[in-house]
Amino acid sequence: MSGANDALAAILERGRSNDEAEAMLVALVDGGVYVPINERHSVMFISVDDTGPVLPAYTSEACREQWLPDAAGSAFCDGPRLIDIAEKTGVQKLALFAPTQWVKFPLALISVVLRERMRGDMGGKDVMLTWSTHPVAVALRNSFADRILRHPQVRCVWIAHARWAETGVQQLLVLIAVDEDAQPLADALMRTVIAEDLSLTSDDPDLAMMALGPAQAGFAAELDRKGLDTVRADHAANRVHIISQEFG
Repeated sequence: MSGANDALAAILERGRSNDEAEAMLVALVDGGVYVPINERHSVMFISVDDTGPVLPAYTSEACREQWLPDAAGSAFCDGPRLIDIAEKTGVQKLALFAPTQWVKFPLALISVVLRERMRGDMGGKDVMLTWSTHPVAVALRNSFADRILRHPQVRCVWIAHARWAETGVQQLLVLIAVDEDAQPLADALMRTVIAEDLSLTSDDPDLAMMALGPAQAGFAAELDRKGLDTVRADHAANRVHIISQEFG
């Protein structure tokens, strides 16, 4: 589990969340929060007033234990995972807790920050990237894991479910980090994976690929925080690291 979000806690503890709303949201997206779960590992909701249930989130596991000791534990969530919970459950508000302060605000504000973050790196277009469990996404992960060490200029691959705000189009998006001037290699690798390792049907989602160079290291770091299936090559050690929520 990730560590405490001290930057977010510091903002909340100053007690000026209205004045520092933008900084608070950025700190939440950058560092994530802890959402309580019950014995069945389901997300828990609470009431803080008479406006209905809210999704509680805490700046650390210790903070969760302080405010909600009856929970069985907590799950670390980044911004996209919070939005995913909201979409699946219909809850619209987040109650965000630090050790002595808390604030409630619409979950939609997190979506605004995420869209603004993504616009610059996705050609100015709004897109939401989230973890996918689709069989094609799993097949892509396995294929890149088998092939990545054969391509020394390929560093990392992320596989995401992409939702484009302007068009409503949804697809599987493969993002491939490569060395300088190696973008054509990413194109060739993607074509090989599709041709040799996938058996796509008309019912499967559309596929797209984006190559990332060293200049986009900041965007790559954002991808690492999104909980996406990730295939990372350690070429020096001749090892492949596969990261997935499927593995816990």
